[in-house]
Amino acid sequence: MIKYIALYKKPDDPEGFDQKYFESHLPIVSSVPGLVRAEVARVEQVFLGGFLGDTVLHLMAEMYFESEESFKAALQSPEWATSGANLAEIGGMELVAMFSAEVVDK
Repeated sequence: MIKYIALYKKPDDPEGFDQKYFESHLPIVSSVPGLVRAEVARVEQVFLGGFLGDTVLHLMAEMYFESEESFKAALQSPEWATSGANLAEIGGMELVAMFSAEVVDK
């Protein structure tokens, strides 16, 4: 299983960003083919000993895909492109760091 993670810095207007994120962005993400599930959490505290410097985190989104192949196919889909365009429209691209990881089942 592949997990795609998006960490969002706290925006200048958290409530306004959240409204756009939850009302427009998440429905588009939910339509991405191959997506098994998506979870969003508000970040309350970070204990990383200064790893992130002065960055204050706001949201963490986790999107799960069954396999690397399904994840790669999702990245090529029109729905994924639409979700990226929407994220740029709502001001999220300058707030986000994204990465993928393979879920380890041990």
